[in-house]
Amino acid sequence: MTADDSFGRLDDDDYPACTMGRAAEMLGTTQGFLRAIGEARLITPLRSAGGHRRYSRYQLRIAARARELVDQGTPIEAACRIVILEDQLEEAQRIKAEYRRAAGSVNPSASA
Repeated sequence: MTADDSFGRLDDDDYPACTMGRAAEMLGTTQGFLRAIGEARLITPLRSAGGHRRYSRYQLRIAARARELVDQGTPIEAACRIVILEDQLEEAQRIKAEYRRAAGSVNPSASA
């Protein structure tokens, strides 16, 4: 992989570029919190060749939402479940919108 390839991946939401320490610092939380949401299967960080956890920007957004709920008093297991359901709903809405756009482009007179 060349340096240009590596820099291109920084824009990839799923590229695991962030270490656990840096992720905890960015989120204003502890490494223990990140381990806990991992154990609750909210996120599954990838592992480096040395076995260290690496987080993507997408995973950091998910973790930030869980932290927000926990800070409001929601138990961590419940917060993780809420975030999973919110993420599933967002994905379903995105797919529905894609289907509607596709159906509209196939039959434009049907929407009139």
